[in-house]
Amino acid sequence: MRRYIKDDLLKIIEQLHNVNETLLQKGKMISQEQAQSILTDCQQGAVEVGNKIEAQVGEGTEAVRQLEVYCEKMYLLCVNWQDASFKDKELKNVRLILNKVKNGILYDIPDSPKEVVFLPYKASMWDSLESVWIKAVEDEGCNVSVIPIPYYDKNPDGSLGQMHYEGELYPDNVSIVHYESYDFEKKHPDVIFIHNPYDEANHVTSVHPAFYSKQLKQYTDMLVYIPYFVLGEPILDNEESIESMAHFCTTPGVLYADRVIVQSENMRKAYIQVLSKLLGKDANTKAYLEKKILGLGSPKYDKIKRSKKEEQEIPTAWKDLICKPDGGWKKIILYNTTIDGMLRNNDEMIAKIKQALTVFYENRDDVVLLWRPHPLLKTTLQSMRPRLLDEYNRIVEKYIEEGWGIYDDTPDMNRAIVISDAYYGDWSSLVQLYQCTGKPIMIQNVKV
Repeated sequence: MRRYIKDDLLKIIEQLHNVNETLLQKGKMISQEQAQSILTDCQQGAVEVGNKIEAQVGEGTEAVRQLEVYCEKMYLLCVNWQDASFKDKELKNVRLILNKVKNGILYDIPDSPKEVVFLPYKASMWDSLESVWIKAVEDEGCNVSVIPIPYYDKNPDGSLGQMHYEGELYPDNVSIVHYESYDFEKKHPDVIFIHNPYDEANHVTSVHPAFYSKQLKQYTDMLVYIPYFVLGEPILDNEESIESMAHFCTTPGVLYADRVIVQSENMRKAYIQVLSKLLGKDANTKAYLEKKILGLGSPKYDKIKRSKKEEQEIPTAWKDLICKPDGGWKKIILYNTTIDGMLRNNDEMIAKIKQALTVFYENRDDVVLLWRPHPLLKTTLQSMRPRLLDEYNRIVEKYIEEGWGIYDDTPDMNRAIVISDAYYGDWSSLVQLYQCTGKPIMIQNVKV
């Protein structure tokens, strides 16, 4: 397991100190032969510490000079063990030497950087980790690796289907490490951040089983889960409100993580309510959950607040649809269709999408539709509603072919939020983000 070099060295010095104290107190009961074995081991420990210090900071440190004196003392003690007065005097001197070694390690050796790893899977969900990554990169005490992990579509029978890897889709300023080139066991990162909590429990997709939270737990001292989504704020004294979000609170990622960072203090309290019911309401469990669940906010909100319309890179094809002849912009409506809306409403949702597209087509001279379906919608239909997939694909293909509106299947959801003038579509976590902008929101009703 990886540890800071200073911690390793200080631990060995503490062990040498403990041996020295034992020799002082019980030296009369230790034979020459036993003493020789113990003191030889101490010499070897001191040499190991000295070699590590020189490998870390080079030669000539005070700590190494004192370790050389320590080794000389060990040799003299071996030779003169039967001389009680000499033994007592030298062992007391060794105390002072070890204290000097300890101080040399503390002040001459720089702290090793923390090894911090981010394990996103879909590039479109990178915003749920990005602001934390920015802080980590700015911290000189952190060695940061972003390691996109592969994921699979799931077949209708629950088996793993096609594998996907999106390492090439991340922003240019994010340095990517390939998942096959990072040795988790050897490096044992101090902190691992994840945003997919489901392990094998998702019916639509699965990250590679090697990256399930229960597997990652063994490779780090701190597994941190940050949801890739935001939710409507819970009503804490409303049992139905708490129950409606309970499944988000009991995923494997939540249970295995050492820390869970959620979007608000209210959400934190809701997680604790749900988990207390599952794990118990005794004082120890309460203290554990209070420490584990942190309401520090969502990086997704940070991303929206940080983004500016004029800074967005807009494809030329989009601009051709957006710009009026006089150079002004048409109103842009973000149309969002979700997995939940499709699974709940089936054929009604197919009909509703057709109707919505017809209305926006008729108003295309004044308004541009920016349709952004959930990135896993097609995969979900293939796995859970295969009979709807062909009709849905025909709608999408027709919309793209006619070219009167924007179809956004890029990883960058925030651009769509920032450049649009209003939101229309299903209720989803995207609505929670859109509220940050202060722009109009209309929720789609399939019954109308």
